[in-house]
Amino acid sequence: MSKSSGPVGTVKVFIADGSRMSCQLIAAALRRGRYRTKVVGFATDAAGIQKALEKSEADVAVIDARLEENALAGFDVTRQVLASRSKPSVIMILDSSKPSMVVEAFRSGASGVFFRDQSSELLCKCIHAVRQGQVWASSKEFHFVIDALRQALPVKPVCQKTPGLLTKREEGVVDLVAEGMTNRDISHQLHLSEHTVRNYLFRIFNKVGTSNRLELALYAIDRREGDAHQNSLAVLDRPHIAANRAMSSAPA
Repeated sequence: MSKSSGPVGTVKVFIADGSRMSCQLIAAALRRGRYRTKVVGFATDAAGIQKALEKSEADVAVIDARLEENALAGFDVTRQVLASRSKPSVIMILDSSKPSMVVEAFRSGASGVFFRDQSSELLCKCIHAVRQGQVWASSKEFHFVIDALRQALPVKPVCQKTPGLLTKREEGVVDLVAEGMTNRDISHQLHLSEHTVRNYLFRIFNKVGTSNRLELALYAIDRREGDAHQNSLAVLDRPHIAANRAMSSAPA
């Protein structure tokens, strides 16, 4: 089912928080913001969130880690939402900026993290950025995810480069995603339609085994580091190769 975007530039938002009052306060803050948003519903528990999202056709779901069930219920709800038919982009609201909380939010499938002590205007900006396909995270939070990925895969890198795995055009798209560009930015840069860019991304996801833009950006970073490492090894090998050639050509 395709989502109706309403007026141009308006993002439809669903709110999930641990109390009805918190949901209403967030909704009121979004309405006061200068960014165009429309709150299409809210709920405070897992069952209510799933049921309401099926009807709301929200573009973005703002889900607090703390719901009625317990302080961490939002992570499971995020996974369930992204596995459902509605599949809005998800921003998780966190009480803590601890690395474990940030990593778990992205591991659950969130496209952005927002902290409760940040301004409502920043939340509006976050919502619009995520709606445009961006990942919302600071450099510090992004490094939390990279560090967790490295610790989880200490032996085998994510991207062992397979020759010919991606076409040159696909590699170009990957590099632009890693630079933080939206689908619209990429379409302008490469002179393609946004629809074509989305098709490229779907093919790339399937080829490299990623499921979202964040994982693809991490793939690109890992690939660049692997290339740099290989180049440094090649430079180190050159003196040895030259010495071996000199020895083999020396007169007996």
